[in-house]
Amino acid sequence: MKELIVVVKPFRVEAVLRVVAEVGVTACVVREAKGFGRQKGYLDRYRGSEFSTAYLPKVEITIWATDEEVAELLERIPKAARTGRIGDGKIFVVPLAWPEVIEF
Repeated sequence: MKELIVVVKPFRVEAVLRVVAEVGVTACVVREAKGFGRQKGYLDRYRGSEFSTAYLPKVEITIWATDEEVAELLERIPKAARTGRIGDGKIFVVPLAWPEVIEF
């Protein structure tokens, strides 16, 4: 069992979640996030003055999947999320011991 933390641009979330559903993953969490990597933010204008936006909008998707699902997700998610520009996203793979799940 592994946890995948996928950080993507907001307009690519639906495509990534479609892939997650097609693979058959049954558990994930979606969060709005802000951050930056190599693109370092951008300059924006508001009422005639410029200001720096250091953090760009991102979406974090946390997925819990079996090892077989992880292999397919790691192949398909980058294809769904890639735009070809800096800041497309990251996938972090975290190994898990079998978690104790307490449902309520």
